[in-house]
Amino acid sequence: MDVLLALIPPAIDAMRMASQEAGAGGGITDAGIKFLAAGLVMGIGAIGPSLAIGNLVGRALDALGRNPEAQPAIQTNMILGLAFAEAIGIYALVVAVMIGFVF
Repeated sequence: MDVLLALIPPAIDAMRMASQEAGAGGGITDAGIKFLAAGLVMGIGAIGPSLAIGNLVGRALDALGRNPEAQPAIQTNMILGLAFAEAIGIYALVVAVMIGFVF
């Protein structure tokens, strides 16, 4: 994560240099960089919750296969974990919308 955060400022500087060299007819503007950042936030922010949800459901199905009598407790805990994992994806969506329209 630290490496990714360390690469962001040089990448932005490189994009600005490329847009300045392209002249007034084209290139990447600050608005373009803003929307690229919003897309990256949503893309990266969706990876974690999707992996968590897949892992959680798979483990719950394994537990149900081993002990079907524990279905109410397993299902309750699985739904609670799914809600928490989905909330992280919603936070990524909110940050992407904020980058796109507020900042």
